[in-house]
Amino acid sequence: MLRKFIPALLFAGALSSPATSILLMPAMAQNAKVDRVNVRGSVIGLTGDVLKVKSREGNVVDVMFASEAKVSGVARAQVTDIKPGDYVGIASLPKADGGDGALEVLIFPPALKGAGEGNFGWDLKPNSSMTNATVADAVKGVDGRTVTVSYHGKEKKIAIPDGTPVVTLAPAKKEDLVSGAVVFVAAAKDGKGALTAQQVVVGANGVVPPM
Repeated sequence: MLRKFIPALLFAGALSSPATSILLMPAMAQNAKVDRVNVRGSVIGLTGDVLKVKSREGNVVDVMFASEAKVSGVARAQVTDIKPGDYVGIASLPKADGGDGALEVLIFPPALKGAGEGNFGWDLKPNSSMTNATVADAVKGVDGRTVTVSYHGKEKKIAIPDGTPVVTLAPAKKEDLVSGAVVFVAAAKDGKGALTAQQVVVGANGVVPPM
């Protein structure tokens, strides 16, 4: 699956200005002064600064690129890559037997540690939440892995079942927003309903943004 975005995180070619050039998911949910919208879907086309996306809900959405908007990619990672001290963004749902079960995991680059720290509501699925936190420990079990994460002096245990998407960020550019590419767009919505992209995460090489 940040105080200026997502899960989430931008690369401009290579990771440049890591702390300032990245929009993090938490910020979008936590900033009450800005109406934030997450758009998930596939690219129809990019004309100038207007990105047309067919959303997962089936409607067509036009998103204008802000001048400071960033584009990043995702690369496949493994649950065994998660180590104590790593900074992660985990979308999760409450489990019937207690605790939370992960829907996806984003392993942040070290330069983003602490960005958008916290636990907040998330719209990946109904009743889901996003936790941006530091891994305190990670224990392998029969049915996957359980991680204990810490944020703002609190701890939370999250089970990561086998098959849960685990990704990290990768370089990408606007030219990668080709027709059919799967995207996650963190956007701001104005009073008239127009959307302006702050962050776009695009899939590549068979890896799609799971957040």
